[in-house]
Amino acid sequence: MEQQGIKYWAEDDRPREKLILKGKIALSDAELLAIIIGSGTRKKSAVELSKEILSSYGNNLSEFSRVQISDLLKFSGIGEAKAINIIAALELGRRRQGSEAPQKLKVLGAPMVYQHLKPFLGDLNHEEFYVIMLNHANEIIHTKQVSKGGMSSTIVDGKIIFNMALTFQASAIIISHNHPSGNLNPSSQDIELTKSLREFGKYIDLPLLDHLIFTDNGYFSFAEQGLLI
Repeated sequence: MEQQGIKYWAEDDRPREKLILKGKIALSDAELLAIIIGSGTRKKSAVELSKEILSSYGNNLSEFSRVQISDLLKFSGIGEAKAINIIAALELGRRRQGSEAPQKLKVLGAPMVYQHLKPFLGDLNHEEFYVIMLNHANEIIHTKQVSKGGMSSTIVDGKIIFNMALTFQASAIIISHNHPSGNLNPSSQDIELTKSLREFGKYIDLPLLDHLIFTDNGYFSFAEQGLLI
């Protein structure tokens, strides 16, 4: 027997009506995703399709946030339009996290920097490189992407980093890039880049305070390891 669409369900079971009547907190992850999807197939409701998708990611929203359009198209009932809706919703949620970051966050150590960078570097399957610019009070005045690369590397130009810092009249900088593999160990290139930026920063009185290697499960701090002395 074919499943009926959402509009034929009992009102209490419809995700849209449930959200209106009971509020967004009352909806399950699958029901929220079903609203984004809009409709299911002849054999599956939108909620059932959503449950199938989420189940394939272990019902873990952090894992699901890494999904690509090509991944979603593998599910029967998900076409390009629905896949784009899902990706757009996930990206909007990620950007919302970033917009909530305090504009004048005072940096007190690597753990704070790690938390600040989560909206920028979390859940990525490719490498990106960021520079955090600080004022004289070690408050963050701007966080900007320097480069974007592949799954194992990204090209960084030190001139671009310091040009950004001077443009924003920074008094110090912190740099960071992610390792999608989860490996916290710095590569020889990471070490050499850090040394060169540290030395040039000293020369122009714009110190490099730290270099964080970011992963979703932790970080490596050059400063904490005594590698910026």
